[in-house]
Amino acid sequence: MLDETGIILSSVELSRKIVFWNNSSKKSINFFIGGPWGHDSRVYAKADMVLSMSKMTFTHEMIVLFLYEQIYRAYKIINNEKYHY
Repeated sequence: MLDETGIILSSVELSRKIVFWNNSSKKSINFFIGGPWGHDSRVYAKADMVLSMSKMTFTHEMIVLFLYEQIYRAYKIINNEKYHY
């Protein structure tokens, strides 16, 4: 789950988490982005991890783009591929 109060990971740390989750018994990885008022307390209670994209404030629409980019970057890291050419 994404929330401004969550932990902040580097791109490499996120890629390691993705590898860990892919190797665990979990069938899928889901990222939940809340709206302007965040998530319901029931969502927090069920989250495996609360992740923050930054200490700065962004709109939830911008976070969708940032998250896609970080997932793409994570898989580039996992596959030992170049990100910048």
